[in-house]
Amino acid sequence: MTLTRLFQSLSVAAFALTVLVPAASAITITYSTNGSGTGFNGTSLLSLASTSGQAATLSFIPNSSNSSGTPSNINFGDFTLVCSTCGAKDVGNGSTFAPFAFTIQITDQTDGATGNFLGNSSGGEVFSNASSLVLFWTPLQLGPGTSGATSGSFGNTTFQTPTFTPIVAPNSGTPLGFSTVSGIVNSSSSDVPEPATLGLVGGVLVGLGLWRRRALSVR
Repeated sequence: MTLTRLFQSLSVAAFALTVLVPAASAITITYSTNGSGTGFNGTSLLSLASTSGQAATLSFIPNSSNSSGTPSNINFGDFTLVCSTCGAKDVGNGSTFAPFAFTIQITDQTDGATGNFLGNSSGGEVFSNASSLVLFWTPLQLGPGTSGATSGSFGNTTFQTPTFTPIVAPNSGTPLGFSTVSGIVNSSSSDVPEPATLGLVGGVLVGLGLWRRRALSVR
């Protein structure tokens, strides 16, 4: 009988620790990347034309307003590369982009802050089945005490970007020509249990202590 009660009490404690704590620690961050600071070469233009060869365009589709539980992967937006008259690389009928820069402005609507990820590309050639365009991002993280923050306070929230984003060829990707800029949003407070949860878990532990005292007194 004693062992049975012990296992029952431990089961209750395990349930509280594994179910209640994670549920109470979830945090949702709302953000967008369609601010006026998002664009090519320091402007709000979201489409860039090639400089020579066949006519081609590189466009960006920002996120107007997304909500993400933390920590989790997020989508900063999508680049679309289009060259309807480009041929295959072995044919040599392609397009050329000069070096360019692109800024993704993060608006952290939850914390009331903004910050910039700056991508730099050395340009390159584009064909229907090949692309040498790559954007390298700096800084790799926006948040408290980091560079790239322009206004407000990010509180406990951080945004991370990949080191680089390759731009796929016009006939690659799903949909065709799409390259997603994926990142991570996190919050240092997302791992801290709420006081109510700590109280529930503490109550279970106190119950275990009282049961142990009773078992010893019976002996």
